Amino acid sequence: MREEVLNKYEGLKEYLRKQGSVAVAFSGGVDSAFLMYVSKEALGSKTAAVTAKIHSVPERELKEAKEFCLKYDIRQIILEADELKIEGFKNNPKDRCYICKRFLFSNMLKASKEAGYNEVVEGSNLDDEGDYRPGLRAIEELKIKSPLRECGFTKSDIREASRELGLPTWDKPSYACLASRFVYGEEITHEKLKMVERAEDFIRDLGFKQVRVRLHKDMARIEVLREDIERLTKEETRSRITKELKNAGFMYVTADLSGYRTGSMNEAVF
Repeated sequence: MREEVLNKYEGLKEYLRKQGSVAVAFSGGVDSAFLMYVSKEALGSKTAAVTAKIHSVPERELKEAKEFCLKYDIRQIILEADELKIEGFKNNPKDRCYICKRFLFSNMLKASKEAGYNEVVEGSNLDDEGDYRPGLRAIEELKIKSPLRECGFTKSDIREASRELGLPTWDKPSYACLASRFVYGEEITHEKLKMVERAEDFIRDLGFKQVRVRLHKDMARIEVLREDIERLTKEETRSRITKELKNAGFMYVTADLSGYRTGSMNEAVF
């Protein structure tokens, strides 16, 4: 890896060693997987993964998180919760992410201390500071450490280092919880979360690497990479997707011609 990234990598290991022992908030995504791997390298048995099992996280993601921990012999603590029972969450206000993260990280702190770990750390990086991310406020309030940000890692740094380390997540598409697919103010229910999960799984299984199915009441707005839009709208593919999504419960199925971009639901916030 480049010398600049290597220096950050060595600095990250030293940072983690100074904590004594850590529990990593682990979703199985690019950032948390890299942080988890380096924590294992730096601390050995004095680290563990803490993974939330909630309705907003697809079964596919939870399965991949478990497989990562098995592959690298990492202890994993699974926290089961029903986020729809958190006061205010299902109404989907603009600070929904804050409400959820505050609840989940509070429980992670408790579980981690009971298991004997000094600190809880999470995987946000420098690039996360540019978007509307109210969840970061919860992390700061609870004094959760963010080693990747503190050690100067960008998303591209993390992917580069992960590739050099041979991690299977190095080119994994960016992911956000299923609740982020809802228009602010749209009520979040178990049924609607399953609709979105089913729709995204189907489109991904057709070979589309990066997919979002945004829910606007009874309409699905599909985002794929711009270079994939033409393939998405070809007659056979379009017909199959339309049929599947209507069977899943959507009345209208549309393609977003602007293509995939992170936080597109936040465009209405500003």
